[in-house]
Amino acid sequence: MTKVTLIEGDGIGPEISAAVVKIFEAAKVPIEWEYAVAGLTAIEQGGRGVPPETLDSIKRNGLALKGPTTTPVGGGHKSVNVAIRTSLELYANVRLARTMPAVETRFKNVDILVVRENVEDTYSGIEHFQTPNVAQGLKLITRQGSLAVIRYAFEQTRKLGRNKVTCVHKANIHKLTDGLFLEVFRQVAAEYTDIETSDIIVDNCCMQLVTRPEQFDVLVLPNLYGDIVSDLCAGIVGGLGVAPGGNIGRTCAVFEAVHGSAPDIAGKGLANPTALLLSGIQMLQFMGWIGYAQAIQDALSSTLAADMKTRDLGGVLSTNDFTNEIIARLKPAISIVSDSTVADRVTHPVPETISEEWVLNGVDVFIEWSGELTNVPELPDVPEKIGPLTLAMMSNRGTKVWPGEMPDIMLVDHFRVRYLSDKLITRLDVINVLVELDSLDFKWGHIEILNSVNKQPRYSNAKSD
Repeated sequence: MTKVTLIEGDGIGPEISAAVVKIFEAAKVPIEWEYAVAGLTAIEQGGRGVPPETLDSIKRNGLALKGPTTTPVGGGHKSVNVAIRTSLELYANVRLARTMPAVETRFKNVDILVVRENVEDTYSGIEHFQTPNVAQGLKLITRQGSLAVIRYAFEQTRKLGRNKVTCVHKANIHKLTDGLFLEVFRQVAAEYTDIETSDIIVDNCCMQLVTRPEQFDVLVLPNLYGDIVSDLCAGIVGGLGVAPGGNIGRTCAVFEAVHGSAPDIAGKGLANPTALLLSGIQMLQFMGWIGYAQAIQDALSSTLAADMKTRDLGGVLSTNDFTNEIIARLKPAISIVSDSTVADRVTHPVPETISEEWVLNGVDVFIEWSGELTNVPELPDVPEKIGPLTLAMMSNRGTKVWPGEMPDIMLVDHFRVRYLSDKLITRLDVINVLVELDSLDFKWGHIEILNSVNKQPRYSNAKSD
């Protein structure tokens, strides 16, 4: 027997978890469930959203199946999903969007695997108020994180016999962050000459998905775009109720239903366990138990094809009746497991890093300044030169306001002031800039160091989109 952590979740979570456990038992899957709690259930028991005991259980077993949990909007506890992913460094989120029998959609023959980076980007949650009127969130993309998820996408493409990987990005605007993700994609793609590759800007990708989704095979994306696009793909094939999800790390994996906890129908026997069951099937495939996975998938597909569905899919069955219909269609001899084993999992080597000689040549200082921001705006009168550094540019809300003609835009009380030098400078020179601005009563909030690599700037003056 293999131990797997089971997190039932909130709302309808316990009902659909029970349905999956019942189906797995009927299929004689050799799993022993170790129950753990998270979300509102954990908090109501006097703990945190993700108790340490739950994380310990996942680490110990290496595998978990998780029902939906509730995340408060605008306050309350942190997202349980994000907390688990970051705590266990589950760097790849894998979602399958595949057309299913008797689930009516606008499209046929959709089969898209979405591989989303899972811990970086704006989901790092690094946010600050810069002034009472300006909030800032940092977008972090790393070479190591990008390399790990992109290589995983290519390995899965090869392992599953798929043909094409498409990188989805916004590198035309986010030239450094998304530019780095795209750069790494091209480097990895060069190692997989047997796989077709392409890249597409995220907004165009969304348009193409709702017009010709069949053109896509495997998509690999940074975290934020992946979150949005994976839900869009789910909508194309029938919604989150038929969308499985897996979170893959170097030492453990968590498979989950990605829909909400639906507390309004909890306990009424109306919940659809399909998404969690599909996630369980995805977990069995990850474990190498292809025989069990296929047997349960076939039973689910034949149940739907027979028009046996829960109410959310246009049927009349209760959760329990739908579960029993799937069990009734399980084929005999389902205990046969393929030769594939847990050892066949993709290995996760530590990504390499690069080493470059950087030259410090500037600083962006973000200051709070009100002045006259109406009618004819008055810009902050900061020094044109401080030590070896010269004022090169000022921007507001990402748009350059100096030098050159002042654009007709709405200004806020938060300016980026850029100082550059054509000579090597030190961090002491940067500190002197802050001291000088402070002596002139300019309230600086934070700074960004600017570097050059081999005389090629590593920063951009690109305007906002």
